[in-house]
Amino acid sequence: MPGLEDLYREIILDHYRTPRNRGALETPPAVVAQGHNPLCGDEIQVYLLVEDGVVRDVKVGGQGCSISQSSASMMTQAVKGKPVADAHRVLDAFRRMMGLDVDGEPEDVNLGDLEALQGVVKFPVRIKCATLAWTTLAQAMDEAGA
Repeated sequence: MPGLEDLYREIILDHYRTPRNRGALETPPAVVAQGHNPLCGDEIQVYLLVEDGVVRDVKVGGQGCSISQSSASMMTQAVKGKPVADAHRVLDAFRRMMGLDVDGEPEDVNLGDLEALQGVVKFPVRIKCATLAWTTLAQAMDEAGA
């Protein structure tokens, strides 16, 4: 569907050109996790603040291709303000959409703008670009005990 592909391309470019939740949070209380894709040089920092079982704030820094940076921007919007359990569900649903193995039963999760990245699975070398921020978020959540 060319129209849908054009829409998805625009969503990705919008998040790349105007990233959401870009920057850093004071550490502590936030934790910071570093991610790097040695295949292409993409780098990501995820700053995560979890309070009372809720992702109170999340910001990203780093540099990389349009896929990695737009995915990071969309990720922050998808988990910010959500209970940790919901953030984990979004994380698992995104990983499944990218064709990665995830433990547990799939849940019906609305991924919103993140669905624009589903075309990445056609290009296996780019899956790491799309999932870099998510892998780094998972690391940050582990460090935060969330």
